[in-house]
Amino acid sequence: MLQFKPGSDVALLNSIMNVIVEENLFNSQYIKKQTEGFEKLRKHLMNYSPDIMENETGIDPELIREVARLYANTNKGIIFWGMGISQHTHGTDNARCLISLALMTGNVGKRGSGLHPLRGQNNVQGASDAGLIPMMYPDYQLVDKDNNKDFFEKLWKTPLDDKKGLTVVEIMDAIHENTIKGMYILGENPAMSDPDLNHAREALQMLEHLVVQDIFLTETATYADVIFPASAWPEKNGTVTNTNRQVQMGRKALDSPGQAKEDWWITNELGKRMGLNWKYKHPKEIYEEMSLTMPSLKNISWERLENENSVTYPSKSPTTPGDEIVFGDKFPNENGKAKFVPASVTAPDEVPDKEFAMILTTGRQLEHWHTGAMTRKASNLDAIEPEPSVSISPKDIIKNNMKAGDKIKVTTRRGSIDIRVRQDRAIPDGVIFIPFCYNESAANLLTNPALDPYGKIPEFKYCAAKIEKL
Repeated sequence: MLQFKPGSDVALLNSIMNVIVEENLFNSQYIKKQTEGFEKLRKHLMNYSPDIMENETGIDPELIREVARLYANTNKGIIFWGMGISQHTHGTDNARCLISLALMTGNVGKRGSGLHPLRGQNNVQGASDAGLIPMMYPDYQLVDKDNNKDFFEKLWKTPLDDKKGLTVVEIMDAIHENTIKGMYILGENPAMSDPDLNHAREALQMLEHLVVQDIFLTETATYADVIFPASAWPEKNGTVTNTNRQVQMGRKALDSPGQAKEDWWITNELGKRMGLNWKYKHPKEIYEEMSLTMPSLKNISWERLENENSVTYPSKSPTTPGDEIVFGDKFPNENGKAKFVPASVTAPDEVPDKEFAMILTTGRQLEHWHTGAMTRKASNLDAIEPEPSVSISPKDIIKNNMKAGDKIKVTTRRGSIDIRVRQDRAIPDGVIFIPFCYNESAANLLTNPALDPYGKIPEFKYCAAKIEKL
């Protein structure tokens, strides 16, 4: 375990790669055959020795060398990463470094290796594959490429906009700028999950019309003009796709309660009432249309999924198993080669100072999922973790004349919350951690909406904060 200084991911990963390059531990055969841009990265890494980076990372240089040798010399090395990698203003650079680390050691395209981002929610992979990304059509086809636009216009028999859409934080900014007047939110709770919640909640209040489709009355639903009661996972048929590209069939086990309807049915009825000639009668028909737009679903029919339960894409024929391993011989770009992209150290958008001396980071709690929309309604889980707390190291608790259980005020440049102290030896000195599932002490009232310029993901994992005893 390397408990490096928050925000120093690029410095840490570059220092590991520096050792691999300096000690000639890289896989030169793989690099030559499967990649491009290594020499540029090699020169870039000369300035990132573990000794030079020690001040940035806080990690002993010898420990960095040990880790680098261990990873480079193994035959099979896997990198898993969670949402925290991307939730920085340098989140894309964090991912670029992990990709470079895997490529230079040849840990891609073979069993027991690879890069595995652990997606934040069920079916995020499937939703992304299906085109629920504001700058892409299904299967990651960019909206601003003419040939993509032409294909989808012909398929759907309607003109399409070739401009990239907005991400969640950009949408909230656009509402404040009066360029977005209405929203339709399905299964999302931005009144709890967006950064700088005062700004986000003000935006939701400003909308002329807000529709929320969900299985519970979430915090976001309190701002809605119309609420559609949706269906839960066991109440509908359809497919999901997980992070290892496994398309899985979900089967309805229960009828939805009361007036709740299956999500596709609600959207379909809305379309018909807006004058669209939609005649979908079952999720199977929607899946078949998805298959027309998504090469990844080739040879994976609805009937096949009903028989086999799950199939991994890509699949070479309707009868052969899907390919568990991808990128074994080439990558899906013009020349079939992966590209090394150097990343430089950039400071977080907001760093501690005399007034705001602590670093606030946020995340999930074992007992409560995401914004707590479901788990806080589960009596057993809520009994285990019934109220919010801020985790602080024993040293910082003593330093601030506090004790576990005290109610304190946590403040950032965006707001304040009152919350109870929890002593946690796993928390580094100078850092505090707050789970973001508690509306009564909403962590995202404090977080920074500054965006990564490439991925447009906010810096949830780092902002300057102060703590005061009440």
